[in-house]
Amino acid sequence: MRTTYCGVLGAENIDQEITLCGWVDRRRDHGGVIFIDLRDREGIVQVVFDPDGGEHFERADTVRSEYVLQVKGKVRARTPETVNPEMPTGEVEIYGLELVILNTSDTPPFPLDEHNKVGEDVRLKYRYMDLRRPEMLKNLRFRSEVTATIRDYLDDKGFLDIETPILTRATPEGARDYLVPSRTHDGKFFALPQSPQLFKQLLMVSGIDRYYQIAKCFRDEDLRADRQPEFTQVDVELSFTSEEEIMAINEEMIRSVFQKVLDVDLGHFPRMPYYEAMDRFGSDKPDLRIPLELVEIKDLMAAVDFKVFSGPANDPKGRVTALRVPGGSSISRKKIDDYTKFVSIYGARGLAYIKVNDKDDLEEGLQSPIVKFLPNEVRGAILERTGAENGDLIFFGADKGKIVSEALGALRCKLGADLDLYTCEWAPLWVVDFPMFEDTGDGNWTSLHHPFTRPACTPEELESNPENALSLAYDMVLNGTELGGGSIRIHNPDMQKSVFHVLGISDEEANEKFGFLVDALSYGCPPHGGLAFGLDRLIMLMTGSDSIRDVIAFPKTQTAACVLTNAPGAVDKKQLRELNIKLREKPASEKPASEQTSTEKESNA
Repeated sequence: MRTTYCGVLGAENIDQEITLCGWVDRRRDHGGVIFIDLRDREGIVQVVFDPDGGEHFERADTVRSEYVLQVKGKVRARTPETVNPEMPTGEVEIYGLELVILNTSDTPPFPLDEHNKVGEDVRLKYRYMDLRRPEMLKNLRFRSEVTATIRDYLDDKGFLDIETPILTRATPEGARDYLVPSRTHDGKFFALPQSPQLFKQLLMVSGIDRYYQIAKCFRDEDLRADRQPEFTQVDVELSFTSEEEIMAINEEMIRSVFQKVLDVDLGHFPRMPYYEAMDRFGSDKPDLRIPLELVEIKDLMAAVDFKVFSGPANDPKGRVTALRVPGGSSISRKKIDDYTKFVSIYGARGLAYIKVNDKDDLEEGLQSPIVKFLPNEVRGAILERTGAENGDLIFFGADKGKIVSEALGALRCKLGADLDLYTCEWAPLWVVDFPMFEDTGDGNWTSLHHPFTRPACTPEELESNPENALSLAYDMVLNGTELGGGSIRIHNPDMQKSVFHVLGISDEEANEKFGFLVDALSYGCPPHGGLAFGLDRLIMLMTGSDSIRDVIAFPKTQTAACVLTNAPGAVDKKQLRELNIKLREKPASEKPASEQTSTEKESNA
């Protein structure tokens, strides 16, 4: 139906007769001459119809926005005064010879102008219209180019693209599973995979040696701007390998993606142990573009007569830190109050601060409600340890270690954005030497990554001292975002059983849930490991998008719904009977207001 795309035409095509197909982006009538901006996925070109066109001119007079057209015409140069340097096709136009209306269109639900701001719910409801916008097409094209680059790289490195099952069984991956009832196995359920973790390990047992997959994964969890209930990850696994080799392969892959698609050289990725990242930045995914660091002052506050500081300072699980903001004394009290509300999201009960007006005058040169509680020697020690200069602002965090790290770590990132403190555009790194477990707070342990991660110790050492066990795990971080995480996996059944014991998983439960894996490890499983990247998150970062919903063709809303198809939806009773499922009627108090009857609303009131 067409001989070329609209957006690829230029001066080299002048005098060629062509056929185009596309949508009407704009139609204008200037003194009896009709101009149509015709758009397809490659861009826009101007088509001109004059009265000499007869019926085709008359037909052009009837077209409206988003009509679908086929146009035959001749490429000609625009006159110098009408050249549009803002358009890739701005040097030429198409003199229309024939026009066929392939389809009409209702008035679009919103203008497709890239400068027009439209509510996200409307955009997602009419996603097929939203995707016609140039910036959305650009994002999807960009995504396709990235995945093609990744595939080419991994193919060249000897990895095999292998699909793993979507219908599987529930596994402890740290989030709720999406369950699928089985019609043929009464009362039993499949689960949609949170990752292909166990199957890719089984592929290593099978001798596949190098595997990859661009895999759909599913997690029924609370959503944020960088999360979706279904998402895509680049999954990589290889045998007879080491941490260094896996990190080198994946680092080279990401560097090649940035080099080819963005013409950006990410350079070398530094390494940072987990505990160093938490101490210096309050996060295991630090944004190294921001030159602010947390400074430990627990020892300085242990003896002060101010329980807000001395309490956590004398608590083995407490933490007291300072965060110096160069030039921050100009931050207003109102803004400080805003930051205080911000850190409360992370459990902080306040945000103490000191403005350094004159560091040499410990009596009058420090401005803060808390200065009166601090002896001069403590004030001086804080200034010295933080490296504070006149005009700086120092924020303080004092509470349980986890709260302080999360609150001041988040504040550090917010200050970096608010004050534009970034020292570079891209800052990658590897975070390594993660703890194997973290305390759940009730005397039990949970895996920091997952229970198939190999500890950096013997089974005996692991079970006798789980709190100090490190794992052979590593995360790739870019600009404060975790791009991907991975580890060397457990390939010995005794070690796998020891991990299950520490996690409180009984032999019976382990056999029921993971017996197939433990059995496989007993049949000559090679040492192996891998890594998985969040593809949506990677594309979001590379395109500078605010949300992964802008780089996914058909995403869900923040409530995990599809407003385009009205999913999830109700199913009829016949389907439920076939699945042996009966729905429980919710009490009125558990129903959303939108589902309550007037009587129920009155009763609840």
